[in-house]
Amino acid sequence: MDRRIYGGSAAINLILSLLLFSSTSALSKKNQIPSSGSGQINSNSVLVALLDSRYTELSELVEKALLLQTLEEAVGRHNITIFAPRNEALERELDPEFKRFLLEPGNLKSLQTLLMFHIIPNRVGSEQWPKEDSGRVKHDTLGNDHLHLINGDGKKMVDSAEIIRPDDLTRPDGLIHGIERLLIPRSVQEDFNRRRSLQSISAVLPEGAPEVDPRTNRLKKKPAPVPAGAPPALPIQSAMAPGPSLAPAPAPGPGGKHHHFDGEAQVKDFIHTLLHYGGYNEMADILVNLTSLATEMGRLVSEGYVLTVLAPNDEAMAKLTTDQLSEPGAPEQIVYYHIIPEYQTEESMYNSVRRFGKVKFDTLRFPHKVAAKEADGSVKFGDGERSAYLFDPDIYTDGRISVQGIDGVLFPEVEEVVESVKKPVKKVVQQRRGKLLEVTCRMLGAIGKDSYLSKCL
Repeated sequence: MDRRIYGGSAAINLILSLLLFSSTSALSKKNQIPSSGSGQINSNSVLVALLDSRYTELSELVEKALLLQTLEEAVGRHNITIFAPRNEALERELDPEFKRFLLEPGNLKSLQTLLMFHIIPNRVGSEQWPKEDSGRVKHDTLGNDHLHLINGDGKKMVDSAEIIRPDDLTRPDGLIHGIERLLIPRSVQEDFNRRRSLQSISAVLPEGAPEVDPRTNRLKKKPAPVPAGAPPALPIQSAMAPGPSLAPAPAPGPGGKHHHFDGEAQVKDFIHTLLHYGGYNEMADILVNLTSLATEMGRLVSEGYVLTVLAPNDEAMAKLTTDQLSEPGAPEQIVYYHIIPEYQTEESMYNSVRRFGKVKFDTLRFPHKVAAKEADGSVKFGDGERSAYLFDPDIYTDGRISVQGIDGVLFPEVEEVVESVKKPVKKVVQQRRGKLLEVTCRMLGAIGKDSYLSKCL
């Protein structure tokens, strides 16, 4: 009897334990924040709330910086806290030159760094803000930087910006605080100051660089001091000639760890910009895979030269025929004709054609030049069927390399030489008497000296 009671009570205890464990696990699943390792978010995510919120300027910058996938992965791993500047701080109160710097395709990394500086990878609500006596509390950001949260004089601050809308948008995977101004990390500010400085776009040759005699195009024996900001010693034709380069390489400049121009990095940067911009994959493929032009362009930029690339879009490159590409060296010659050994922007080229009408620019395909003129409020290159318009201006501009998108492939003009055959014409040259002899004959005829007159005839 006692054994049956003991066995029954043990079974009842086991059933109660199972019920308690199942209720506890269900409760924990209910309170758990939904996340997805695959990076997919639901409609109740803080990212969706940001895109549909009053912070439209910030959400547009996030889309232009290509950060949505990165933020989805961050939300899938942990909660995030976003400090969102108000629209007026980005529209009217931000320096226009700094905003233009952020929106340039070549400065995509700076824009991403600035936006990631406004996001910390944990949940910090207004009730979790540090107290006034605790001082500054440091938090790491998604951009491997750090922010300081401050509570003083009755104001909640993040670095130098005041929190004007605490806990403005709250979601299970994060929250958004509204702040009064944009937060700018020191690295982005330094990059902007370096790009804005004139020293970042001037080629400074080393002291004692060889001097070139303009009459013989040869180096003088005695080196002469070169003034700061002088262009390369040799013309670009000589720098591209086969054999060892005579120009100083690399030319001193503000970039690089040795304070020289890093042409290879700049060329790689503008090729990545072409790929991110979209519609210029064929041009990037020719520069990197089909030819060695990217290496040569990097060498020229390292030596202090500047280049402007007229990049045909993919639609224009698709119209090239097999015959145009099958000849040996044809891809190189096509690209050479689209590279101008000057630094030109959309504004400078348009001002030139507006002022001078038709302008001819030198190209790396010597001695051919590409003609430009104003047409339909834009710049038109070439003539007739082989013409192209400036389609995407200033895709990449860093002071050394300028990339301008065009909607056609340019070819040099073929001049037809027609030799005119001149037939020799026989001319009968009559002997002309002298003036003095004619006057004498008239005088003798008047006097009546027939004997002397017969000698005149």
